[in-house]
Amino acid sequence: MQKNTGIATFLIRYNIFLMLALLVVASALLSDVFLTPQNLWNLLRQLVPLALVSIGMLLVILTGGIDLSVGALAAIGAMVVAMLLPYLPSQAAVGLFVGIVAAIAAGALLGAVTGALVAFFRMAPFIASLAMMTVARGIAFMMSNGQPVRFPRDTGAADLMRAFGSGALPGIGMPWPVLIALVFIVLFVVLMAQSKFGRLVIATGSNEVAVRLAGIPVARYKFLVYAIAGGLSALAGVVATARTAVGTANTGFGLELDAIAACVIGGALLSGGKGSVINTMIGVLILGLIGNIMNLLSVPAYPQQIIKGVIIVFAVLLQNISGETKRT
Repeated sequence: MQKNTGIATFLIRYNIFLMLALLVVASALLSDVFLTPQNLWNLLRQLVPLALVSIGMLLVILTGGIDLSVGALAAIGAMVVAMLLPYLPSQAAVGLFVGIVAAIAAGALLGAVTGALVAFFRMAPFIASLAMMTVARGIAFMMSNGQPVRFPRDTGAADLMRAFGSGALPGIGMPWPVLIALVFIVLFVVLMAQSKFGRLVIATGSNEVAVRLAGIPVARYKFLVYAIAGGLSALAGVVATARTAVGTANTGFGLELDAIAACVIGGALLSGGKGSVINTMIGVLILGLIGNIMNLLSVPAYPQQIIKGVIIVFAVLLQNISGETKRT
């Protein structure tokens, strides 16, 4: 009896990793194309924007908040870099760097506005981020006048941006965007586990009153997580538009919902205080695998949404069961 209980506890505790393994095995059995290097690299390349946005969303959720504006801020990042390309320095590397930094700064600035409303003006995160989502999407449409902005030809920075979006590391074939995502994943894994910032962000979501009574400036940390989420979202927009070489105001549409889903599937509590970057990335992979295998099997988009919804509900139920098991 005790052995069976131990197995059940193991299955519940590591359910997300088991879910990922089952999806990989099922995908490999259902499609001969799934395990080919080209498909796997394409899958990871497509998941980079969601991975970046999900990291920022996780930070916000850990404080007990929510950020509905991340998809719109991805559109801001896409539009800023696309519209700046014709005017960037002629030296390709410098121009590319300036364009990316400008896009990240624009996203971080708008994210900071949301953070200020939440942290200093005590506005509900849902309302503040919903307002910013509407404002940012409107700004993106105004910037482009509702039209796609194509990368210019024969411009060093634009050509380098195209190479960044579609190129790969020589020898191993890893796409450049995947490398960028790995750098940020490692950075935030270390930041959340080893730094004062990471510990206080988690503590804020666990017991904000206790943290405030300890003399910690809670508002400052809340403000920072929204600014970071905005910057990462804008970078996600840059990566997405680099792959298509076209900036559109519709970039990132619905990305906020997928990011929330990835965090929830990864075990993050929407009430705050619980969640990890690694588990969130597993959630991102699970969502990506569902879409990938459905596309390989030529399944229409609508059933994919149904399956995603079922998996989210299933993941939350497993969280509840896991919580009850630990308390017992």
